[in-house]
Amino acid sequence: MSSVTYKGCYTVRPMEPTKCERVPLSEWDQIGTITHVPTIYFYRPTSQDKDNVNTVASTLKDALSRALVPFYPLAGRLHWINKGRLELDCNAMGVHFIEAESSLTLENLGDFSPSSEYNNLVPNVDYTLPIHELPVVLIQLTNFKCGGFSISLNTSHAVADGPSALHFLCEWARLSRGELLQTAPLFDRTVFRAGEPPLMPLTECRVHKDQFIHPPLLLGQTNNTEERKKKTTVVILKMTKTQVETLKKTANESNSGHARGYTRYESVTGHVWRTACKARGHKEDQPTALGVCVDSRSRMEPPLPKGYFGNATLDTVATSLAGDLVSKPLGYACSRIREAIERVTDEYVRTGIEFLKNQEDLSRFQDLYAIGSEKGPFYGNPNLGVVSWLTLPIYGVDFGWGKEVYMGPGTHDFDGDSLLLPGPDGEGSVLLALCLQVPHMDTFKKHFYQDINVSESCQD
Repeated sequence: MSSVTYKGCYTVRPMEPTKCERVPLSEWDQIGTITHVPTIYFYRPTSQDKDNVNTVASTLKDALSRALVPFYPLAGRLHWINKGRLELDCNAMGVHFIEAESSLTLENLGDFSPSSEYNNLVPNVDYTLPIHELPVVLIQLTNFKCGGFSISLNTSHAVADGPSALHFLCEWARLSRGELLQTAPLFDRTVFRAGEPPLMPLTECRVHKDQFIHPPLLLGQTNNTEERKKKTTVVILKMTKTQVETLKKTANESNSGHARGYTRYESVTGHVWRTACKARGHKEDQPTALGVCVDSRSRMEPPLPKGYFGNATLDTVATSLAGDLVSKPLGYACSRIREAIERVTDEYVRTGIEFLKNQEDLSRFQDLYAIGSEKGPFYGNPNLGVVSWLTLPIYGVDFGWGKEVYMGPGTHDFDGDSLLLPGPDGEGSVLLALCLQVPHMDTFKKHFYQDINVSESCQD
């Protein structure tokens, strides 16, 4: 029996009249994950007083209504137009705001490790409905028995990437505290030529051979249907600052010395990729792909303006054979990741746009597994996706009742999904939120820490 009781679902619309228009999305908005992405924040008790609970809800809804004036596209609805393409109808239909109560206390959640309980704390998206009936953003406020509460958001990835979703969240919190908007969002997608025809034919699009490939299958398989069906589990693994520095040092031991040292992301992700190959028991000749998200905002020429709102974080793919990843030093895996990241230049972004504009149908580039489609790319076994929130200001989101006691990625249960977050201590630790098939997780955890310990002892 669920510990959560739903009290009401409200539609929050912009407080003032906003522009009503159909907005074309960029090609980058329409590929990869186009379903909703959840995040959740937990807050300590403000008061046991029931009136105070009502004050929190009314303050949040009022601030949300004001935030939706500058962020008006988030109150709109997506529409399929044709050939796997979407556009955004800015129609002020509003954001769904759900109020709920939990019979648990924050203490009952322990260290906030992912559990089935999270499913009741994050707003559900009913993908059986047509996409034009689904809110772009859904929010749930859950009040706990102890007086604490959680705020969770489910935001359509077709409208906002991680930096943009966080921009909205932080501005909403700022308005809730009674402050003024700090950075207005910029929705102009002409920089990515949204809605415009291609400039060149497909034959002239010089995209990298790995840019739009479908990730490899397990050897001996002709599709990923069976792998998609397998039961998964989620863990959050902590690396101390010392362990992170050990991985960086180990990675850079095999660096030629001519290249810039491998970063925290490259070193930790290389270690995750190698460990996944070991845990899954891959054969030496098993091809494997790693999906890497790269923010193109500062890589464009000129850089995108501050406040650009949409998808500018692009997927790029690192590839290898499992045998090479496992048998060669950590620096080899990092070099494959570095190579993929450095591909993302202004030219890479613009040629990618032309390539996608020339496609008859975009659906084969869309990850729609959450709504029952198996057409799109699959980053489960033998593949992996590692998203970085290491440099995003995800902590310290204060709606007026103090900063959160914990934030996390909400629910994610797709094999191969993983996320790197900075440790909340602010002292250099890193958290890995990881989803793998159940039989692989214990072996992953064993190798994950064991290999770091071996590296530490070699450096002593």
